[in-house]
Amino acid sequence: MHDTLPLLNNTDFPALHRGKLEILQANLGYRCNQSCFHCHVAASPKRTEEMSWETMALLLRFAAAQGVTTLDLTGGAPELNPHFRRLVAAARAQGLKVIDRCNLTILNAPGQADLAEFLAAQGVEIVASLPCYLEENVDGQRGEGVFQSSLAGLRTLNALGYGLPDSGRTLNLVYNPTGTRLPPEQIALEAAYKEQLATRYGIVFNRLFVLTNMPIQRFGSQLISSGEFDDYLCLLKGAHQQDNLSGVMCRTTLSVSWQGMAHDCDFNQMLGLPLGDATAQRHLSELLARTLDGQAIRTADHCYGCTAGQGSSCGGAVTQHDISTRTA
Repeated sequence: MHDTLPLLNNTDFPALHRGKLEILQANLGYRCNQSCFHCHVAASPKRTEEMSWETMALLLRFAAAQGVTTLDLTGGAPELNPHFRRLVAAARAQGLKVIDRCNLTILNAPGQADLAEFLAAQGVEIVASLPCYLEENVDGQRGEGVFQSSLAGLRTLNALGYGLPDSGRTLNLVYNPTGTRLPPEQIALEAAYKEQLATRYGIVFNRLFVLTNMPIQRFGSQLISSGEFDDYLCLLKGAHQQDNLSGVMCRTTLSVSWQGMAHDCDFNQMLGLPLGDATAQRHLSELLARTLDGQAIRTADHCYGCTAGQGSSCGGAVTQHDISTRTA
């Protein structure tokens, strides 16, 4: 796999500083039941990295010490970590909002028959990846049978009340474009998703988040191989919107690797960039009593992916949401 960091490090991206820390986003490991082309983690069924319970306990201690309100769980497929359910239950008992970034097909995987019921019982918010409402497009990007398995997962969630008005069980979907283009306008695409999924399959959900593909890891390596890396970076830079800087996720979110290392965002984590202006990796245990408010944020050219066009964050487009109510 090509290393994209040398092509991103010499940056003119505007300086950024942290606001109040609200969200702890934890990568529970790289093992996944899928191997998606756009995956910036390069997750797959062959990966073995996973967060230990000791590090998860540290997440909860840090959240309590820092006044964090949301624990955002990602992977890989975070549900494949053997301590996933213990962590979710402990976080909810601590009063934290918990988000599970779910690929939907994991709900049908061996040993996960009761996963959806567990998530519902714990009041977990689900952010589920579904790159299109057309079967050929999803299977073309993620593998044969993924679309039908995703529909089965969505139907299971709907049956438990997820995505239904006034149910209190939130189901948001995520769209990533294919190829070297920016995602379409979020509000219009959300309307199309809702109409198509309801009409074709009887499926409902709350909101759609559109995310820009980052030129790192698997996707970035493919861009280099195809000779499209520079053009894609020019696209991102040319679409930069200064107003999006106030809504980027790194201002309120701290990303934590499966080893417990702290980073400014999930993408920086995958690039191995230390937190802020540090010259070396910082472990979460070193930050328990440290205030991060106002700290400089480490940037590189991939950051233009978060400010291009309508902007992109873990809570979808930046420009179309009130920053105080976005999930990130």
